[in-house]
Amino acid sequence: MSEDEPEVSRPKRVSRFDRPTPPRDWRWWVGGLGKTLIATGLLLFGFVAYQLWGTGIETARAQDSLGNEFEELLAATPATTPAPTNTTTKPNASTPGDSTPPDTAPDDSVEDATTTAPVPVATLPPVTEGDPIGRIEMPRIGVGKFVVAGVDKDVLKNGPGHYPETPMPGQLGNSAIAGHRTTFGQPFFDIDKLQNGDEIIVTTLAGRFVYRVTGQQIVSPSDYQVVATTDPTTATLTLTSCHPKYTARERIIVSAELDVAASSPVGAATINYGRPIEAAAATADPDPSNTVVDPTTSVDSTAADDQATDDGLGTEATGTLAVQDPTIAAEPPSASDDDQIEDGIADAFSDGWFSDPGANGQVALWGLLLAAIGIVSYLISRTVKRNWVGLLVGVVPFVVTLYFFFQNVNRLLPPNL
Repeated sequence: MSEDEPEVSRPKRVSRFDRPTPPRDWRWWVGGLGKTLIATGLLLFGFVAYQLWGTGIETARAQDSLGNEFEELLAATPATTPAPTNTTTKPNASTPGDSTPPDTAPDDSVEDATTTAPVPVATLPPVTEGDPIGRIEMPRIGVGKFVVAGVDKDVLKNGPGHYPETPMPGQLGNSAIAGHRTTFGQPFFDIDKLQNGDEIIVTTLAGRFVYRVTGQQIVSPSDYQVVATTDPTTATLTLTSCHPKYTARERIIVSAELDVAASSPVGAATINYGRPIEAAAATADPDPSNTVVDPTTSVDSTAADDQATDDGLGTEATGTLAVQDPTIAAEPPSASDDDQIEDGIADAFSDGWFSDPGANGQVALWGLLLAAIGIVSYLISRTVKRNWVGLLVGVVPFVVTLYFFFQNVNRLLPPNL
């Protein structure tokens, strides 16, 4: 540029906050619609990310807490001792202190008759929904999670849940456990990869129980009978989750049977954690002669009944639970008791894990707070005429609030167990 040429001044950049208001013609409306759709898309992507990964944060924290609690319970629980066995010995067998050698020829006229009753359940702390009752491990798919009592939507956020209407793991009957497949840590994401013979290890306060997979099936949400006990003399385990992945259209069922040789002694069935409610009556035996108690302890029946009422467990005052001898036929439960247990299982199996209308108020509250944070951030940017200032001030509180907003929106939707 020569000295004779005038200097050309460059136009000063005008802040978007100082620009005149554009006319509200069709271009303005289309632009606004585009921005709205972009913001909605980002929110939807954020919500999907929250469901797939954000819910896992909640579950991971809950699992840490459950692990500490379960370890404390395990340390405070006395070891369970096997029940005595009734053995009839051969007449020619030697007895302790007898120096006479037995006959070498066996006596085929008399056979061993050994009957082992289930192990009486030790005194355990009261169990309420959400408490840890054990740890489930599936080496084939790399799962190791603490199991909680109950299967409602709030409980299953913390980990796999045990159906209270079924026996505990390690007890006679069919113990059933449900778990999320795509949300809240996805504990059962790959249970379809379990194969026959694979181990499912459940550790409870009563011991370590090894189950082996025997089969897998897909059923409808109304086929709740798969978690009911069909053979009360055999210890089995059923895992339930939703199928296919990312939907709740059907249920995937994995069945397993206890490997007695690799497990702690099996216990007698206890429904609803021994709590004296209507559902538990279905397993009660009105005939006291059909119970096995600790022979080393003398118990006053009145005191035992009072204690059972006070502590909320079906335990005797001396620390053992009367259990039914499976070799003796018990009086069948009444029809009303049977219906109550069936109703509880059916509700939990079909839709007990889904929407929570009580979250409507929380959704509205967190939504208003999100809007308020957005407005305040905009006003700050407008005041200083710098977009990045408002963004810097509002991004952290907006993300935190958005997390809780998504958390409550998730309560309103079927979260794809």
